[in-house]
Amino acid sequence: MNLGKTRRTRAGDTRTAEYVRLTTKPKILLICDSHENAEQLLDRAAQSHEVVVASNVVRALGHLSREAFAGVYVSSEYIQEVLRVGRLLQNEQVLEGMPDGVVLLDSDNSVVWSNGRLGEWFHRDSILGVNFYTVLGSPEILGPDFCPFHTALATGQATSSTLRSGENHYYHVHAAPLREAGAPARHLVVTVRDVTNEVHQQQKMAAIHQAGMELADLAPSEIAHMAVHDRVELLKSNILHFTRDLLRFDVVEIRLLDQKTGRLDSLLSMGMNDEAASRELWAQPQNNGVTGFVAATGKSYLCEDTTEDPLYLPGATGAKSSLTVPLMLHDEVIGTFNVESPEPRAFTESDLQFLEIFCRDVAATLNTLELLAAEKVSTAAESVEAIHSAVAMPVDEILNDAVNVMERYIGHEPEVAERLQRILRNARDIKQVIQKVGREMAPTEALPTTLKTEERPLLRGRRILVVDADENVRSAAHNLLERYGCIVETAHDGAEALSMVRVLAEGEYDVVISDIRLPDMTGYEFMLKLQECLGSAPLVLMTGFGWDPGHSIVKARQAGLQAVLYKPFRLDQLLAAIEQIINTPRPVAQ
Repeated sequence: MNLGKTRRTRAGDTRTAEYVRLTTKPKILLICDSHENAEQLLDRAAQSHEVVVASNVVRALGHLSREAFAGVYVSSEYIQEVLRVGRLLQNEQVLEGMPDGVVLLDSDNSVVWSNGRLGEWFHRDSILGVNFYTVLGSPEILGPDFCPFHTALATGQATSSTLRSGENHYYHVHAAPLREAGAPARHLVVTVRDVTNEVHQQQKMAAIHQAGMELADLAPSEIAHMAVHDRVELLKSNILHFTRDLLRFDVVEIRLLDQKTGRLDSLLSMGMNDEAASRELWAQPQNNGVTGFVAATGKSYLCEDTTEDPLYLPGATGAKSSLTVPLMLHDEVIGTFNVESPEPRAFTESDLQFLEIFCRDVAATLNTLELLAAEKVSTAAESVEAIHSAVAMPVDEILNDAVNVMERYIGHEPEVAERLQRILRNARDIKQVIQKVGREMAPTEALPTTLKTEERPLLRGRRILVVDADENVRSAAHNLLERYGCIVETAHDGAEALSMVRVLAEGEYDVVISDIRLPDMTGYEFMLKLQECLGSAPLVLMTGFGWDPGHSIVKARQAGLQAVLYKPFRLDQLLAAIEQIINTPRPVAQ
């Protein structure tokens, strides 16, 4: 049978044959799977047309993508496959308009069809017949599947992987096998997405996070021995280093918020003019610039053009745009981080995102340095408290015993009484010396200080007597009240307490706190005897919610009792009761 001049070519798949009749006549594309069928059809059409034979539908698509045909003849056994692939690629214009690359690959990874995107990316006029990896410049496969195309063909399942090509460009490929009826898959539909920007952003985020971890890059043992000023200088140095080298910002200002006053104090300023750096700013949304607005609202602010923004106050000389982010710790604003640029619209949403991530680490590092500084305070305070706890109760025992002895000698042997008085004064001084040493041991600076006991100026220097048979109660009174500057002394029972009132009260006790059930008398009886000594009783009675058979509370209230604490009570209730007694005017003794 005369087919004229016929050439058989091979493109990728060694099992695929194409017959191309060389002529200037109109072309017809013939899709069939056998030589016999092809020869019969070719013989009929050879007189008027040039016939191109494709042995499968995918190969036919490759021809259609690069050649013009007057018609397509499909053998009956390929009808269903043509319909299926046609539905997949029925609108080639849609595929051409996709931002991702779409290619068909044969089993040798050669490109059979392409929507043209890869050719644009890699500046090639045609990639048909070229190995896919060659088109991408022999990229490095980063996984998770290191043989994605082979795996897809072997398993019949779609696979994905990330490739790195050329100058740090990244591509995500997804390969899905194109199944053929009754035969294993020999072709892949591969989508290629350029993920360079996303990967670079992830890398920068990781670098920013690592930088945040290194902001205070010293061993804890080294930092613990540094002064607060040195720690701050270390932090400032590291912030500037990472801000310039990683974030590429040359103008930086950090201010810390004073939670009590609302003032924004400068911690760091680089590139700001002197007037701006020394300007007083407050966490208020008006009249305090962008920084005040950010501190007041807790929201980041992107100023794209300083000449058009009513909130902006001049900062860096010639600044045309700025970006300000709050320093947040546990959803609370602790300061602001501001960067500026001489270029308008110099900062993007990505810059905003990166700076917010960095600022979270800055805030955490500030908190870490604060806690380390506060740890010194806490450690010293704990040491002093431990010493004081060990000494306070024995000193009270000395006072109790000395008072009992002293009452026997008052009026009888003045010299013995005087020596006992010196012993008592020295015993009292021991506790005061311990507290004074503790205040000198503990550093007063922190950034900012957080481990400060609440100030209760009305309690400082007040002498308080606690009367209770329970040693735990007496010990707790020392621990709780002395941290507010009170001078605490204790007694076991009513008689001992009355002796201390008579002998030791230099200027009287400011407050006496007593249990309602003492070993030797009721709280009401103790109150009456106390009134005999002092004229009026600055007394707080402690009681549980149990039955009071003697009605001590009722009787005591009728006799002028000012405060009652019901066990268990909170510390703030105890402090409030003491302050109530102190604030109540005492009648002048007649």
